[in-house]
Amino acid sequence: MGDISKPLDSPSDMEVIDLSTGWSFKQTDDIEEKAWNPVKKIPSTVHQDLINCGRLKDPFIGFNETRAEWVGLKSWTYRTTFASPGVSPETKVVLAFDGLDTFAHVRLNGKLILESDNMFLSHRIDVTEAIRARSNNILEIEFDSAFLKAREIRAQHPKHKFLCFNDPPDRLAVRKAQCHWGWDWGPILMCAGIWRPARLEMYHARVSDLRLDVGVSDDYHFATIDATAEIESNSRTVPQLHAQFHVMLDGKLVSATNCVADKDGKASIKLPILRPELWMPNGYGKQSLYTVSVTIASDNIPLHTTSRRVGLRKIELVQDDDAHGKSFYFRVNGVDIFCGGSCWIPADSFLTNVTPERYRAWIELMVPANQKMIRVWGGGIYEDDSFYDACDELGILVWQDYMFACGNYPCFPAILKSIEAEVIANVRRLRHHPCLAIFAGNNEDYQVQESFNLTYDYDDKNEENWLKSDFPARYIYESLLPRLSKAEAPWIPYWPGSPWSHGKKSIDPTVGDMHQWNVWHGKQEKYQIFDSLGGRFNSEFGMEAFPHIATIRSFVEKDEDLYPQSHVLDFHNKADGHERRIATYLVENVRTCTDLEAYIHLTQLIQCEALMFGYRGWRKQWGDGRHCGGALVWQLNDCWPTTSWSIVDYYLRRKPAYYAMARVLAPVAIGIRRAHYDWSITHAREPETQAWELWVVSSHRTEITADVEVRFVSVRTGREIKPKFVKQAIRIGSNSTTHVSDGEIDNVHQEPHILAARIWVNGELVGRDTDWPQPLKYLQFPERNVKVNHVGDEMHITADRPVKCLVFEEREGCHLSDSAIDLVPNDKQIVKVRGLRAGDPPLNWTYLGAGEQGTPAC
Repeated sequence: MGDISKPLDSPSDMEVIDLSTGWSFKQTDDIEEKAWNPVKKIPSTVHQDLINCGRLKDPFIGFNETRAEWVGLKSWTYRTTFASPGVSPETKVVLAFDGLDTFAHVRLNGKLILESDNMFLSHRIDVTEAIRARSNNILEIEFDSAFLKAREIRAQHPKHKFLCFNDPPDRLAVRKAQCHWGWDWGPILMCAGIWRPARLEMYHARVSDLRLDVGVSDDYHFATIDATAEIESNSRTVPQLHAQFHVMLDGKLVSATNCVADKDGKASIKLPILRPELWMPNGYGKQSLYTVSVTIASDNIPLHTTSRRVGLRKIELVQDDDAHGKSFYFRVNGVDIFCGGSCWIPADSFLTNVTPERYRAWIELMVPANQKMIRVWGGGIYEDDSFYDACDELGILVWQDYMFACGNYPCFPAILKSIEAEVIANVRRLRHHPCLAIFAGNNEDYQVQESFNLTYDYDDKNEENWLKSDFPARYIYESLLPRLSKAEAPWIPYWPGSPWSHGKKSIDPTVGDMHQWNVWHGKQEKYQIFDSLGGRFNSEFGMEAFPHIATIRSFVEKDEDLYPQSHVLDFHNKADGHERRIATYLVENVRTCTDLEAYIHLTQLIQCEALMFGYRGWRKQWGDGRHCGGALVWQLNDCWPTTSWSIVDYYLRRKPAYYAMARVLAPVAIGIRRAHYDWSITHAREPETQAWELWVVSSHRTEITADVEVRFVSVRTGREIKPKFVKQAIRIGSNSTTHVSDGEIDNVHQEPHILAARIWVNGELVGRDTDWPQPLKYLQFPERNVKVNHVGDEMHITADRPVKCLVFEEREGCHLSDSAIDLVPNDKQIVKVRGLRAGDPPLNWTYLGAGEQGTPAC
């Protein structure tokens, strides 16, 4: 093949006709020619197209969601005409659809060429014989109502118990984003349409798949990439094919070789990498990405080139028997990682609204927040390539659920066949991404099994019994999915479900991962004891908060509805019993109010405090024999403007909890807290003394030295009620927790006061933490005398008395280095502001007890 140190001159002989424009659509049963309406561009959804042509009001505004229900009950047809060029007899012509949602009947020139019933599958249809060369071709796609089809399929299987959380149970019969039926954070918008790109391809041969198995030596000084290209061609007309492989890093050639494809159309080679640059998660090293490309050629004429980016890394899910039960944490390239992070839902109810730039913006938010992992939840979709690309580039590990959520799924033959194709297709698409840390079989399906007392005998290993039981989906999670995952991507750990506990109850704190919802849901425990409720890996927990006022104004049409309990605000909160739950946590902890902006701040403060208590305590446990291996808040994002558990709202406006998480997940974080007592018990009284504890958590891979300080500051006066605690030159252990000190508080003779801790490393102040008397509602907040002075792109902030949760306005285009901060006298804090333009008014701010929105200093 000539010089293999450089790619062949021509990249490909493949011709591609983009089919993104020229479409029109109509309601299928409307036979009038005038019923056709133009489509701006595909990918799209029928709702977007109806909005664009003026037939539907934006479902995100007011009560318009209910006025859009009819869309999901209808069948819709899309049509385009395209010209096909003349091709040689040796050329293969393929119609490629990367995603059709969901029940699609595809006709080319009146002939049915595809029937699809799985949203998560891509399709390639050989139309070499069916297409009209040098002529116009008519392409039509009819989409049945998934809502009605699901009901029909369910009725065909009366023996199966269609049981679920988040109704309706019909959804379990269909391979479609389950949240399209609505969820406790999202609207019911039953989408349909061409939701991923479509094109016409013409070629002699192509690489249909490039598998890259990465191996890293135990000393990390050597790596190999076992590359296998699967080639699709017309073997009758294409002679023997050669494959040329290249590995590049930062534009430089690292490895190159070639081989001949075998008779089965596979070209396999081992690519050695000396002194590999490893891929590490955010905060632990570089995110080095190698590009592996393969060009197939015949007679030295290139036919097709494709490439993948890979990271050289070894990832392990560590499950060892220990003093706490069985561990559950991740190790990357020999480094144990505490996986503080978030869960992810689809970022828009209309998936095609989420551009690569928007995906990038979401993932970029995680980096300054010191988050290490994001969990792609099983009721949404296998995300777009650009989502995983961003995670690769920014060092965010991905916990990837398979698309099953909160249900007892059926296992009739047709759906099992569809699931198998779905898994193979999506694992092959995603497996090269170094960010992928784990595949999990489902979201909360084992909890459904427990809740409805469905059959589950962990010791019964007979798969036929599983399929005959009233919980047949065990076969999917414990046989089908692990078998396919191992075959397609053996280097990525597999876990049967989230949560799952090796056959024990899913709430078992000693093994597996846990969804801890006894704060907010369940027993509605005090959030102050969050850390005592956790397990080995807390893959879901959360607290609701209102979004920012600008987000609320985006969907409230009338000013008269701008109050906390208005009908439209309640409508934009889908959580069952949210009114009672929000009210409970407010009245237990703070003095409530009815002014909307003050009320927003209070709900956000509660979320901020709750998540801080969880993350702070669980990260502390990391140093206790890896007692807790990670915590993923429910949830990072929203799919529409709403009140939910998100820490960043639909418009990427950060809630205060976002900043609280960033502080407790910092590379070096100091923690201080006094022992909790339950003030809600009627006969309880404040104990005469209360123990307090001080510790430091470090994710540094080497030991560091630090100085720490604790001050005891009166909430009422701002004065220090007793001498500060100071300790210098403390040795902080690597990647662990270091206990610093403890003591007691005299509650009888000392007035209410905060414990204010700070830590310095090499003379630099790197962290703060405060512990406040609980509950906050019992405290008096006389004038705090908060001052915010603008110095260039910084805000210098001081106060005469302790301040709780000083929050700055989240303004479009502005980015803050910190917010939701606690202030202590004689401790000026500096917040950097990026994106505030000359002449813009200063950012508004408020804090607990301010009484009204704070007035910014000029």
